Amino acid sequence: MTPWLAVLALVDATWLYLALCRGLFWVPTVRLAPERSRTDWPSVAIVVPARDEEEVLHRTLPRLLSVDYPGEARVVLVDDRSRDGTGALARSLSSGRHSLPLSIVEGTEPPRGWTGKVWAMEQGRRAAGAVEYLLLTDADIDHSPASLRRLVSHAEANRLDMASLMAKLRVVNRWERLVVPAFVYFFAELYPFRWVNRPSGRTAAAAGGCILVRRTALERAGAFESVRDAVIDDVALGRALKRSDSSVWLGFADDVSSVRAYDRLADLWHMVARSAFTQLRYSATLLVGTVLGLLLAFVVPIGAVVGGAVTGNLAVCLMGAAAWLVMAVTYTPMLVYCGVSPLSAFGLPFTACLYAAMTIDSARRHWWGSGVAWKGRSYAAS
Repeated sequence: MTPWLAVLALVDATWLYLALCRGLFWVPTVRLAPERSRTDWPSVAIVVPARDEEEVLHRTLPRLLSVDYPGEARVVLVDDRSRDGTGALARSLSSGRHSLPLSIVEGTEPPRGWTGKVWAMEQGRRAAGAVEYLLLTDADIDHSPASLRRLVSHAEANRLDMASLMAKLRVVNRWERLVVPAFVYFFAELYPFRWVNRPSGRTAAAAGGCILVRRTALERAGAFESVRDAVIDDVALGRALKRSDSSVWLGFADDVSSVRAYDRLADLWHMVARSAFTQLRYSATLLVGTVLGLLLAFVVPIGAVVGGAVTGNLAVCLMGAAAWLVMAVTYTPMLVYCGVSPLSAFGLPFTACLYAAMTIDSARRHWWGSGVAWKGRSYAAS
């Protein structure tokens, strides 16, 4: 076997492994169970950390305050030193007639060693009091009237300490259609949801837009103090909970979605680049391995198809086509879930190259001293 065929055999084997042996990460069927009728509903405080979120909050907060929940529930919004009209908007809604009451916490600057969002959530936790559950949700997340009820029902029925949903991200313009489904695809590949949900498994994660957590389990895990410096706070929280023997669950959402718009490629680029190198633990070795891995898995198959066709090497062409086909097959269910044409599956190699470039740029920002920057705050590597 020539070296080129050996490389292609490795690529084909890699895609067979990903398709069959990585928890079927690419099949988005891990969903909430049907809601069960109950007579006793636990108390819930919905904590919303909000920094400069006026643009989205005017859409999501009224919907959140109108959630239909049979038990005791209230919303605690932490205005995290916003520089726009976030606080004023929240205060204008607090006096209205809604299903749930709204409390507003005027956030303080994070203490040394804390990231801003985690500190905001900690302030919300303290203000929530002795409720049974906390629902941690971002300001851009739109909840259906039944979303809280379904989450609590699922957690109670399955005796979970944490139930988290990967909110449906907005997919409207061409850049969102190109980048967003791949974001969900790669996240699920890194943290296969079925593996996360195994009580005996080591894989742990959460999706920060929607995390329902039992208050006692959160405190047993060290509350937010245990993840105070985390930039990727949702995954860190999922790990902290699982390390403390909490039962965690992560699934795909049906009625929880993000309204945040990414109108330009630059917006999506910043979303990925701000934390990609953090995900690699600021390691140059992992960076090189990740970029080479992306190129090997996603670009080599196309090169083999083109090169094999040009040179008349049928074996090379077929082996490259096989890898490209498996790649497209695994990407198709995620595209359908996101509402994007399945034909886009064959363009995944181009998107993977974009992600490789974003990851390199994330490392560049770190090495050049800008670090992780988000909404006016910068964080150095911890």
